[in-house]
Amino acid sequence: ATTKAFLPTMLEINHGHIVTVASSLGLFSTAGVEDYCASKFGVVGFHESLSHELKAAEKDGIKTTLVCPYLVDTGMFRGCRIRKEIEPFLPPLKPDYCVKQAMKAILTDQPMICTPRLMYIVTFMKSILPFEAVVCMYRFLGADKCMYPFIAQRKQATNNNEAKNGI
Repeated sequence: ATTKAFLPTMLEINHGHIVTVASSLGLFSTAGVEDYCASKFGVVGFHESLSHELKAAEKDGIKTTLVCPYLVDTGMFRGCRIRKEIEPFLPPLKPDYCVKQAMKAILTDQPMICTPRLMYIVTFMKSILPFEAVVCMYRFLGADKCMYPFIAQRKQATNNNEAKNGI
């Protein structure tokens, strides 16, 4: 809706910057959060299509930036856990850090920012390796079942609320 509101004027004056905030889970997925991944894949697809449309229309004054952070420490996916040996190297990101990285990308007209940079490697590996090799990589990182603790916590909280409310 926001793009729909501002894009006509941007096209008219050939100036502006469209920033799309997605997630690393819009570039690759994991088990247990299919609905979230699907929505983020949709956001990435929208952004890519719009970017191609602007290039085809030769609207080089309108910049685009796709923002794809890894797990951000907002509490949304509290309980999400990757392999404990990997966690120190890939902790949840602080929101302020994500904002700073996004702003750097926007101000330098970077078309895409993945935070941390390791997410570029995962995305690249996913696109060149066979599916079973990607599954092995996910298992090694503990990314294959990383959402299971989060899902279990949500289920427990739901059950507790239902018990409290007599449902």
